[in-house]
Amino acid sequence: MTGKRTENIIGLFKRNYFWDIDINRTGTVPMRLVVERVFSFGTLEEVALLIRHYGSKEVEKTLLNLNYIDPKTLNFVSKFFNRPETEFKCCKRKQLKVQYWDY
Repeated sequence: MTGKRTENIIGLFKRNYFWDIDINRTGTVPMRLVVERVFSFGTLEEVALLIRHYGSKEVEKTLLNLNYIDPKTLNFVSKFFNRPETEFKCCKRKQLKVQYWDY
């Protein structure tokens, strides 16, 4: 969502979700990073806050297009948005990788 700025919402989450980013230096954090970190590390209340801020459709679209979601979070978001895991880009990418040691 272009109208909502990430910097307005970033202060509402724990700073350790963004351990690798100097928010004071960068100014803003990409929405996809905020969505990924909150769904991976946040509480249900924080997930609800994120959805209220960005909107359910925008958050769902962001999650569908992430390159990586850990398996536990993928299972959660799949159930939360009532989408099969195979619709998520991270799942499609995982299936494309050849694992030579898995015969």
